Amino acid sequence: MIFISLFITFFEIGLFGFGGGYGMLSLIQHKTVETHHWLSTVEFTDIVAISQMTPGPIGINSATYCGYTAIHNAGYGEMMAILGSATATFALVLPSLILMILISKMFMKYMNTPLVQSVFKGLRPAVVGLLAAATLLLCNKENFSTPFENPWQFFISCALLIATAFGTGYLKINPIKMICLAGIAGLLLLY
Repeated sequence: MIFISLFITFFEIGLFGFGGGYGMLSLIQHKTVETHHWLSTVEFTDIVAISQMTPGPIGINSATYCGYTAIHNAGYGEMMAILGSATATFALVLPSLILMILISKMFMKYMNTPLVQSVFKGLRPAVVGLLAAATLLLCNKENFSTPFENPWQFFISCALLIATAFGTGYLKINPIKMICLAGIAGLLLLY
């Protein structure tokens, strides 16, 4: 039963997840953590961090890890968890595959029409909103703590956020290098 729910959930995410992987993160978080309770918020945050560091699209990586973790948390063994990751990944990719096959010819023919251009102009702000929602979902107590519970972790987390944003945005430091530096700083300052 959980495999069918997993397939349907990630098929829906793949069907309605505009804006790529980062746009899908808020949908994945809502479905897996809040709706089905397959994962905790901490597990989802860890999955996002791992998905960003591993090669490949973040949405697909997140689906793979979420499928594995959901089945594992349901009490199934290792092989069933691997099947869960394959199910979630396939379900996430399937709508895009079907839609791209069906509309690729039509899109090339009509992409310069005013109607299609208007649709894309309307989707752009929605994609930015989904990306902002994904960012805000990760700015939670589990990641930053609070100034009252653990002030050291809170201030170090905020400083790392600001330093990383400044380093990648203003100084143009390679994001991979920033991830490594932030990980080392977190290990040294928060361990």
